[in-house]
Amino acid sequence: MQKDDQSLSLLYQAILSLRSEEECDAFFQDLCTISELRAMSQRMEVAVLLDQGLIYNDILQRTGASSATISRVNRALQYGANGYKAVLPRLST
Repeated sequence: MQKDDQSLSLLYQAILSLRSEEECDAFFQDLCTISELRAMSQRMEVAVLLDQGLIYNDILQRTGASSATISRVNRALQYGANGYKAVLPRLST
């Protein structure tokens, strides 16, 4: 996806306009399938646990995430666009 894609920009603007967890819940329920929401929430949980220093086996047991998912999230944490690194300190986990 290109950053200048108008539909992607519209999506980002919609997300940034959400004002509460309840609004986020309603918006993402309308936008995504249950499977997509589960996959994204699992990746976020994996990112939190990796950031806390847990090892793959512990994360796999806690989350049920595949080793491929854990590896993908770890790569994003190490070499990605710093999206996870931006939000992780802001979370109250």
